[in-house]
Amino acid sequence: MKSFARIHGFEHKLIAFEIKDFLEEYLDESLFREIKSVNIEEKTIIIKIISPLLKHDFQMRKSFYLKKFQDKFGAEKFNDLQIL
Repeated sequence: MKSFARIHGFEHKLIAFEIKDFLEEYLDESLFREIKSVNIEEKTIIIKIISPLLKHDFQMRKSFYLKKFQDKFGAEKFNDLQIL
């Protein structure tokens, strides 16, 4: 599956789904429901969050979450995290 995604240019979408799955396991169910989407564009993870409180928490802990994602999925894949 990963080879197919890499060949057809969908690898970033597959990793975005894996990040969302990771967040589902990591966060409480009610917090996870506040995450609207996860995407990757040009080595930047973009997480859209509905709740202003959760958005603020993610922004305050941006480096923590970026490090978690880099450790789990590879530091070379991401160099920034945007919370929208």
